[in-house]
Formats: sequence, C-alpha cells, structure tokens
Amino acid sequence: MSGDAGTEAVVEVFVSKNNWSAEKIKETLEENYTIDIRVEGGKLYAEAKAKSKILNWNQAGLSISFKISVPKQVNSHLQTSGGSIHMNNLSGSQDFKTSGGSLTVENISGSIVGKTSGGSITVTNANDNIDLKTSGGSITAKDCSGEITLKTSGGSVKLNNLDGIIDASTSGGSITANNIRGELKTKTSGGSVKLDEISGSVDAHTSGGSMNVEMLSVDEYVKLSNSGNLNLTLPADKGYHLKVKANKVETSGLKDFRGNMSNNSLEGTVGNGGPDIEVKSSLRANLSFR
Repeated sequence: MSGDAGTEAVVEVFVSKNNWSAEKIKETLEENYTIDIRVEGGKLYAEAKAKSKILNWNQAGLSISFKISVPKQVNSHLQTSGGSIHMNNLSGSQDFKTSGGSLTVENISGSIVGKTSGGSITVTNANDNIDLKTSGGSITAKDCSGEITLKTSGGSVKLNNLDGIIDASTSGGSITANNIRGELKTKTSGGSVKLDEISGSVDAHTSGGSMNVEMLSVDEYVKLSNSGNLNLTLPADKGYHLKVKANKVETSGLKDFRGNMSNNSLEGTVGNGGPDIEVKSSLRANLSFR
C-alpha cells in the first residue's frame, strides 16, 4: 500500500499461478475465491478469501495480491496469511501483520505496528512510534527516529542512523548498529554485538558472543554484559563512574582515576565523575579512552 493517490483510492488486484493460462486462472478464481472491494462509512475494504478450505493447493491454489494507492494521510489495517506487505509514503496509524512473508516499511510517519511470523523486516525513513516484530527473520532499520521497538526470535539486527528511544533484540543472531543517537537498549542470546558511533545511553547484552562498543558521547549511562571478550571505547577527558568486572580487565588512556583496580575489577571515579559505566564480561574487558 502506498500514499501515491490524490484524493481517491485505487485498488489493483493481481492473480497468478506458475505455468497456468489466464483462462484457467480466471476459471479457478471464480470457482474457488471471493474478491470483495467496497467502501462503507468512509472506509475502504479489500479482501480476498477462499469460498471453502482448499484441500489441493496445486489444483485450486492461487496467489492473490492487492496494490492499493491511497491519499498520504490514511489509517490502515492489513492482514495476509501467506504473503509480504510493502507500505510506503503514508502518514497516520498503520497496523499490519502476515503469517508468512516479509514486511517493508518506507517513508512512514505516525503509529506503525507490524508483525510477521516468518519473514524479514526492513524499515527506512520512518518516524514517531515504530513497533515491528518477526518470529523468524532478520531486521534492518535505517534513517528512523522516534520510539522504536524491533524484535526478532531468529535473525540478525542491523541499525543505521537512528535517533530516539530504541529497543532492539534478537534471540538468535548478531546485532550491529552505527550512528545511533538517544537511548539504545539491545540484546541477543546467540550472537555478537557491534555498536559504532553511539551518542547517548546504552544498555547492551549478549549471552553468546563478543561485544565491541564505541561511544562518541555518553548521556547518563553505559551498561554492558556478555559471555565473550568485550571492548569499550569512551571519549577521553570526561568524567565517569566506573564499575568493571571481568576475568581480566585492561585499560588504555585512563587518566585521573581514583578508586580500586585489580586484574579482574575496576571501580572508581574518572575526573569529577559523571555517567555510570557498568561492564561485566566472563572473559576479557578492555576499556579505551580516546
């Protein structure tokens, strides 16, 4: 669905089946499906459904999709049992879900709530409130701002140029982020974490990989924990409250420190104090100040 129309909506229906003639597709469609497109009470309804349960998909199953062009300012509710959803150039409240396809969101502002049970998610240039979830695919988010929630149970998470309050998690993949501003909360149960050019506050956790975090500036806190090696880079000549525990703690560029330091712990104040820096690692933790 796209906000490319003027004042009137346009609905196009596409029906296909590999290696089938147009006549056979038309005959099967009329016999086994109902296509319902109507406007009631200022709302547009577009629905395709089988007249009865299809027992033999090879003989009666068709691929049916809608291309809907609407005015940019519109609210929507979309649902499909087995296909992808692509939305762009819209402003308003968008609620959509699919049981077996990908989600693509571009140039959307407002409330965005989307869910897929078996596909990837890509969101670009979206603003305000974003809540996207998948049970079995990767997530890519770029050039977005606002309150952003991204969750997957089985894929990687890639974030680039985001601004706001961000909660991104995966149960089975790596996390990479670049150029993030605001508050970032992220975790994975089975992959590495790499965060570059971060400005703000960070809470990051991984149970199954290494972690590399580069902070350009710190607002209130940095909280990191992992089960592998951990590297944290902080701006030098700033004040911090440090609390670091690991199998081995290493530092470079640390100055004006007051507190206690040993091979496996570091706790105290840098300069006049400042944001809380808490680090826990089961292997090596390396703090660099530059």
